[in-house]
Amino acid sequence: MSDTRRRVKVYTLNEDRQWDDRGTGHVSSTFVERLRGISLLVRAESDGSLLLESKISPNTAYQKQQDTLIVWSEADNYDLALSFQEKAGCDEIWERICQVQGRDPALDITQDPIDESEEERFEEIPETSHLVELPPCEQGRLEEIADLVTSVLSSPIRREKLALALMSEGYIKKLLGLFRVCEEVENREGLHHLYEIVRGVLFLNKAALFEVMFSDDCIMDVVGCLEYDPALVQPKRHREFLTKTAKFKEVIPITDSELRQKIHQTYRVQYIQDIILPTPSVFEENFLSTLTSFIFFNKVEIVSMLQEDEKFLTEVFAQLTDEATDDSKRRELVNFVKEFCAFSQTLQPQNRDAFFKTLANLGILPALEIVMGMDDLQVRAAATDIFSYLVEFSPSMVREFVMQEPQQTDDDVLLINVVIKQMICDSDPELGGAVQLMGLLRTLIDPENMLASTNKTEKTEFLSFFYKYCMHVLTAPLLANTAHDQNSKDLQEGSTKINPVCPDNFQTAQLLALILELLTFCVEHHTYHIKTYIMNKDLLRRVLVLMNSKHTFLALCALRFMRRIIGLKDEYYNRYIIKGNLFEPVINALLDNGTRYNLLNSAIIELFEFIKVEDIKSLIAHIVDNFYKALESIEYVQTFKGLKGRYEQEKDRQSQRLNRYRRDARSLDEDEELWFNDDDDDDDGEAVEKRMGDDFSDSYGKYMEAKKGKLHFITVCIFLDSFPQISQQSCAPTALVGLVDYPDDEDEEEEDEEEEQSPRKRPRLSS
Repeated sequence: MSDTRRRVKVYTLNEDRQWDDRGTGHVSSTFVERLRGISLLVRAESDGSLLLESKISPNTAYQKQQDTLIVWSEADNYDLALSFQEKAGCDEIWERICQVQGRDPALDITQDPIDESEEERFEEIPETSHLVELPPCEQGRLEEIADLVTSVLSSPIRREKLALALMSEGYIKKLLGLFRVCEEVENREGLHHLYEIVRGVLFLNKAALFEVMFSDDCIMDVVGCLEYDPALVQPKRHREFLTKTAKFKEVIPITDSELRQKIHQTYRVQYIQDIILPTPSVFEENFLSTLTSFIFFNKVEIVSMLQEDEKFLTEVFAQLTDEATDDSKRRELVNFVKEFCAFSQTLQPQNRDAFFKTLANLGILPALEIVMGMDDLQVRAAATDIFSYLVEFSPSMVREFVMQEPQQTDDDVLLINVVIKQMICDSDPELGGAVQLMGLLRTLIDPENMLASTNKTEKTEFLSFFYKYCMHVLTAPLLANTAHDQNSKDLQEGSTKINPVCPDNFQTAQLLALILELLTFCVEHHTYHIKTYIMNKDLLRRVLVLMNSKHTFLALCALRFMRRIIGLKDEYYNRYIIKGNLFEPVINALLDNGTRYNLLNSAIIELFEFIKVEDIKSLIAHIVDNFYKALESIEYVQTFKGLKGRYEQEKDRQSQRLNRYRRDARSLDEDEELWFNDDDDDDDGEAVEKRMGDDFSDSYGKYMEAKKGKLHFITVCIFLDSFPQISQQSCAPTALVGLVDYPDDEDEEEEDEEEEQSPRKRPRLSS
C-alpha cells in the first residue's frame, strides 16, 4: 500500500494534563517489520527525523474529535494526539485505523479502554444489547432519564454505550427541545432533571457529543439547562450575560466566518467550564479532560489563524500607534492584543517563540512604549499585561530593543523609564500595578537570565545602559524624600524621633519599600555598577534616613538594604560605612525602640550578630570605639558583649605579637654577647653571622608579608618599635599612609649593604 502523507502536529499529554507539542510533520500508515504490524509514522518536516512510530493495536481505543483530531492512549498515563491540517487527511488515517481494527469508520471511537474482567463480561453481552435503551424523550420520563445518565458514570463500558445511543438517535437535540417546552410551561421539576441530564452528558467526556452540544444552534440551550441547578433557590441568568452583557467586539473586521464562529464557541465553552460547572471533585476531575482538550485545540487554532493573517495584525498595530485613533478604539485594540497574548499561552514553546517573533516584527514594543505612557488607566493596565507576557517569554528581546532605541536628549521616552514612571505613578492605593512592574524590572536586570553563550557582552552592555539612563529615574522618589536629612540635626534633642522628611503617607512608604527591594536586589546581583552608584550618590546615608519612618516595614526595608551590603563583607563598603558613621541611625533606631521585643529589634540585633560571627574586624573596632557606651546596657542578648570580647581578643592578639617581636629582638643581645666572648675564628664568625642573618631575615620577612597583605596599622607600629631611631609616637594613624609608601626595594638594599659592611651593627635592632 502506498504511503499517504498528511501534515500533522504530534501532541502528548503531560502529568499536568496539558498537551505538549512534539513537532510538526507528515503522517503515514505502513507496515513496520520490527513492530510486526501496520503502524502510524510521523516524520518531521524540518529534518525528516522520526517524531512518532506507533503500532495500530487491535485493542487500543482511538477517538476522532472535531474532524481533525485523532486521540489515543498507548500506555497508562501516556496519551497521544494527531492534529491534522486538513479534514481529508484525518478521515483517511481514521479509515486506515478502523480497517486494521475491523471497525466502522462512521463511529468516532473504535473502542473504550476497559479492564479484562469488564471485557469478558462485555463479550458475553449479545450484539442486540450493544446500545443502552433510552426512555422516550418526554416530560414525564425526565426523572428516569436523569437516573440513567447518573448511574452510568462509574462504568467506562456503560458510558460508551450511552454515548453511542445518544448520538445514534439524535437524542441531544430532542432533550434541548424538551427544555424549551419545560421552560415555557415553567415545569421547575423537569428543568431540575434536565440540569442533571446535561451535566451528566458533559461528564461522559465524549468529543462527538461536545460537537453537537456546542454547535451554534444548541449551545445556548445547553447553557439554559445548566441555569436550573436544584441547589439554587433562583436560577442563574447565564444566557442573559452571554447575549447581552458579554459583547463580541471586532476591533478590526474579521472576514473569516469560520474564525469568528470558533472565537464565539471557545468563549462560551470556556464560560461553561469556568463559571457554570461546579469545581469537579477528586473523583470527577478526569471526567472533563476532553472538554479541556476541546478548548485547548480551539485556542491553538484561533491563534494560528490570526497569526497567518498578516493583513489583519498589521492593521491592528497601525491603528494602535496612530495618533488619530480615538481613546475608546485604542482601548479595544489593546484589550484585543492582551487576549491574543493570553491565548498564546496554550501554544508549545517553539510555536510560542514564532508567535512572539511575529509580534516583535510587527512592532509590539514601540507600540507599548506609546500606549503605556497614556493617561487611560485601562489602556495602561492592559499594556502592562502585554509587557509582562513579553518579558516572561524573552527578557533578552526586550533588552535588545531598549538598547537599540535612539539615545534622545530626554531619557523619559525610553521604554524602561516609561515602565519605571508607571510604577512610581501607580494610583492604586495597594500599588498592585507597581508590584507587577517591579517584578518585571527585576527580571530585566537579573544577570541570571542574560545570555552568555550567544552574546557575552549583554550583561555588561545592558547594566551600563541601565545605570546610565535609568537608575536615576528609579531612585528619584527615594532621593526626593530623603533630601533634607541634615535639617534633622537642628531638631531639639528628644523633641521627636520621626524625621520631618520621612514619608508618613502609606502609599508613598509602600512605593519607597518597592524601590528599596529592587535596590537590594541590585546589591546582591550587580557588583561594580551598584557599588559605584552607592558611593557617588552617598545612597546608603539617604536610605538610612528612612530608619526614622513611622512605618516599621519601611524602616525594615532600609535596614535590609544595609544588611545586604554588610553581608558582602566587602572592605570597600566597610570603609564607606565607617567614614560616614552610618551605624549611627541604626543604633539610634535600636535605642528608640526601647525594650520592645519586635521585628525591628530582632533585625537590628541580627545585623550586629552577623558582624560578630563573621568577625569583620574593621566594623567591630568602629562599633566598639564609637558606640559601646550606648550599647553596653543591653544585656538581654550577648551580642554587644560578644563584640566587645572580639575587640579585646584582637587587642590581646596584637599585644602578644608585640611581645613576640620584642623577644626576638632581645635574643639578638644574647647573640651579641656570644659574639664578643667567642674567638675571632673566621669559621665561627661566619656561623654566628649566618645565624644572626637568619634571625633578621625571619623577622623582616614577617613584616614584609604582613605589609603586602594590608597589615593592620597596629602591627606596623609593633615592627617600628624594634627601631630605636624611630619614635613610637610616629605610629599614629596619620602616619600610616606615609609608612606604607616607603620604597621596599631601597630599604632592602640598604640593609644588605649594612650587613656586608659590619655585622656588629645588628644588635642595634634591640630596644
